[in-house]
Amino acid sequence: MRAVSHRESDAILGAMRQVALAGGRALSHADTASILAAGHYLLRRPDLTDISSLPAMEPADLVAILKNREVAAEAVKYLAIMAMVDGTLDAGKLKRVLEYSRALDIEADYLTDLVEAASGHLAWATADMWRKNFDSIISRSSEGLDPGIWIRPYEGANADPALVARYEALGRLPQNTFGKALWDFDKKNGYPFPGDPAALNAAFGTAHDSTHVISGYDTSARGELLVSTFTAGMHPINPMSGHILPVIFFFHFGEQLNDVGHAGKGGLDPDEFWHAWARGEAMTVDIFDPKWNLWDWIERDLEELRRDWNVAPPGHRL
Repeated sequence: MRAVSHRESDAILGAMRQVALAGGRALSHADTASILAAGHYLLRRPDLTDISSLPAMEPADLVAILKNREVAAEAVKYLAIMAMVDGTLDAGKLKRVLEYSRALDIEADYLTDLVEAASGHLAWATADMWRKNFDSIISRSSEGLDPGIWIRPYEGANADPALVARYEALGRLPQNTFGKALWDFDKKNGYPFPGDPAALNAAFGTAHDSTHVISGYDTSARGELLVSTFTAGMHPINPMSGHILPVIFFFHFGEQLNDVGHAGKGGLDPDEFWHAWARGEAMTVDIFDPKWNLWDWIERDLEELRRDWNVAPPGHRL
């Protein structure tokens, strides 16, 4: 998102607070931490320490201030997150989000997913999220492809021992290299390398694991939610519907949406979530771009790559 003015940032944060209050209860820790973190990391308001000072933005007020459609569209994303930070999809908060989105004339597929989920059509909503995730991973329409077959392409006669051996060879690289860090990550977590019958498609598995390594996020529910949020900031295709929403449902709400991982509850860290988003946006390289090639980078020093790609350390205020 382009740089916003102080007036615009206050308006967005004030609307986020109004969404949080629509739940009918006092603001939670997650509400307050989210608003402060969104202000700090994404809206250039490191000075904000007291959200009670924010203006009570009604939809018409927000329309009057946010004249740029890119900023308005981004603001609605932040508002939508506020309907979910407490671990459930709050119907009252979502209704408030929709009031803002309609006033701003912002339509988005992730809003449709949230409405369908809140209306009891969870199966439809999650199927749509995973299809958008699949489209994002391959950076094109996945129409005609079966994601269940695509995700594990090395079964049976399709096993590729030579490819497994190529990944295994990363373990012989110096300890400081990106390639060795990826090898260590996969070995530590018991992930088979591409080419193994049990492995995930390299187009997803390698990019996802490489993003874990670059970002520094682990494979806990918290870490998986953060790495997908980092991905959403880095990769421009379906960031909300394909990356952020699925992991909130999977790792924060505890909905077991597929068989690739294990669902978890309470995984949304309300401070680092927004930091991960900002860290991904600041990346100068998109690891999920089909043109990105692991083998071009395996011998590079990991910390040098993080500096070259503008990756701030996790868990540290900018």
